[in-house]
Amino acid sequence: MERLRFTPEARLDILDARSWYEERAPGLGMEFARAVDVAASAILRFPQAFPEVHAPIRKAVMRRFPYALLFVIEGERILVVGCFHQRRDPRSWVVRS
Repeated sequence: MERLRFTPEARLDILDARSWYEERAPGLGMEFARAVDVAASAILRFPQAFPEVHAPIRKAVMRRFPYALLFVIEGERILVVGCFHQRRDPRSWVVRS
């Protein structure tokens, strides 16, 4: 069983941001994707280390990019519900969860 899963909306968030960065500078989209992987790995290792921003949603801020992965812990599994720009209105992701 997969321990970390992404909702379809979270996958779309990531693809949209990656495409936006790639349009700005070739290769930057791939760097964004790597930053997502690093954040996801950190979530898998220490999910409880990330703060709850709106119970039960936790937030893992990505390095170098102004984005965060938002996730919930569901027993032994972790569900990433979004990848949001830090300046985005938090109400948009609270509604999604």
